[in-house]
Amino acid sequence: MRITKFEHACFVVDQNGQSVVVDPGAFTSPLLDQRGVVAIVITHEHPDHWTPDQVRRLLDNNPGAQVFSTPAVVAAAADAGVNVTAVQDGDEYTAGDFTLAFYGEKHAVIHRSIPVINNVGVIINNTVFYSGDSFTIPPGSVDVLAVPASGPWLKVSEVIDYVEAVAPKRTFPTHEMVNSVIGNGMANDRIGTATKAGGGEFFALQPGESLEV
Repeated sequence: MRITKFEHACFVVDQNGQSVVVDPGAFTSPLLDQRGVVAIVITHEHPDHWTPDQVRRLLDNNPGAQVFSTPAVVAAAADAGVNVTAVQDGDEYTAGDFTLAFYGEKHAVIHRSIPVINNVGVIINNTVFYSGDSFTIPPGSVDVLAVPASGPWLKVSEVIDYVEAVAPKRTFPTHEMVNSVIGNGMANDRIGTATKAGGGEFFALQPGESLEV
């Protein structure tokens, strides 16, 4: 299985000529050439995690792909002519050769004045976990954890605590496009140190780079 990072919150998991696309949003370059897509997972409604144009491009090239997300995305996507299956904490679906298990319920608090929206994380084939904009801790051990590196809803101490609590075997950074190069270096240092403290290995993937698992 191969994980390929794209800009910001987007990554793609490939296996046996099939793939799952996670969070193709506005901060990610247009996904023009993805083929073999059997599922698209959108963790929540914010545009840095999905746009109708990104999803339509993927579906135009992969008309059989299933799309999974929260009820708010289901409603917004319907207005754009895209069918999305609503998922919540505890749901599990199969798409092609992939098992998608969903965990978590709410986006992390940005500020008390901003309503908290639904957010759902996903475990792909019992191997790769991404929590979206939250610090959801999934059940059991985690092989690969996609770790948020920056955002208006987090501080680095929370990121460190999260990595230590999950104690994954491997990590890579995501949700980093609002950082400068220097900021990403600092975040990577913290994520890497926390990962290694738990006996894991950190991979500072850049957009376009892949990790074989």
